Amino acid sequence: MHTFKHNAILMLVYSAGLRVGEVIRLKPEDIDSKRMLIYIKSSKGKKDRYTLLSNTALAVLREYWRQYKSAKYIFQGAKADRHISIRTVQKVLEHACEKANIKKDVSVHTLRHSFATHLLEGGTDLRYIQELLGHAHSKTTEMYTHVSTKSLGKIMSPLDTLNLKERSD
Repeated sequence: MHTFKHNAILMLVYSAGLRVGEVIRLKPEDIDSKRMLIYIKSSKGKKDRYTLLSNTALAVLREYWRQYKSAKYIFQGAKADRHISIRTVQKVLEHACEKANIKKDVSVHTLRHSFATHLLEGGTDLRYIQELLGHAHSKTTEMYTHVSTKSLGKIMSPLDTLNLKERSD
């Protein structure tokens, strides 16, 4: 089992908010390490977009590349000219969940959802998240990124931002 390869796949999915079909079709030329971006070609709706390339994911990708250089796709399948299958990536995540003793129902798409939720919780504007995920409509992103109670607790009331003591003269 190529656990380093599998770790690289799952890390890339989470760190960039990729769909499973996007990660399996990545090619070396899609990785822009100078601008720290990943170019996603002909994704859902036949649209192209850029998403984030994390420093951590880049380091793992570089190490993976040194070990498993493939000709066409970053994550090569059983045949040299084919990419890894969606089912294989799903199996990789299932195995990782078993190993980590995670009992919740988790899918590869859950990692994409977590990417969006964690960006939102970190204060990233919803419009940027929409762009990174490649959503045509903001409503899709709003439904996708549930508001967590953790984020609600960080919001300050506009009343608390006013300096009312100075005006009470």
